[in-house]
Amino acid sequence: MKEYQVVLIDKSHKNESEILNPVFWEKAYCLTDFCSPWKSDSFSKIEFRALWDSDYLYFNFQVFDSEVYIDRKDNSTDSICNSDRVELFFRKDDKLSPYYCLEMDVDARVLDFEAYPKWNFDYDWKWPEGQLEIQSVKKQNAFTVLGKISIASLKELDLIHNNTIETGVYRAKFSKDEKGEYQPTWITWVNPNTEEPNFHIASSFGKFVLMK
Repeated sequence: MKEYQVVLIDKSHKNESEILNPVFWEKAYCLTDFCSPWKSDSFSKIEFRALWDSDYLYFNFQVFDSEVYIDRKDNSTDSICNSDRVELFFRKDDKLSPYYCLEMDVDARVLDFEAYPKWNFDYDWKWPEGQLEIQSVKKQNAFTVLGKISIASLKELDLIHNNTIETGVYRAKFSKDEKGEYQPTWITWVNPNTEEPNFHIASSFGKFVLMK
């Protein structure tokens, strides 16, 4: 499995706005190894970073894209699913029974749900209350979605084993087709080697290694 090393930082970062400062992320490894196995078209550069301390896992998606599509008709599941977004999936093991999904758009809307194999999604499930914070920043040529997830909640969901979190890292990019309709390009850190786009499969996950 692919691995990403999550650097340990000092547990002195309590200011919520601090993670918006680029200096906060200087120690993090920059992950740019993304692919879109089902399309030959190029896509905008993505930089992903993560850090951790004894309280939180911090994450940062920076996407260099000047044409971001957001469906703002409401805040429903469909609206978020029809928008440019970034995603993190977490699993206990390769049985995927269950695994947990966070889909986040430029408006910092979050679609969090518990999932089981064969596209069995429980949209009524929510990440443990108060254990997840998301922020976003939109600029002319890029957007950033970042946040923090409590270590306590990851442990509660049995997602940390031997200082490793099995994780999927993804992006959905919507663009107009020839008919003027928005269609997604699916982008992933790990190529799942499927004929059709599919993030909801064991082969799309890698490992986040929590460094000591």
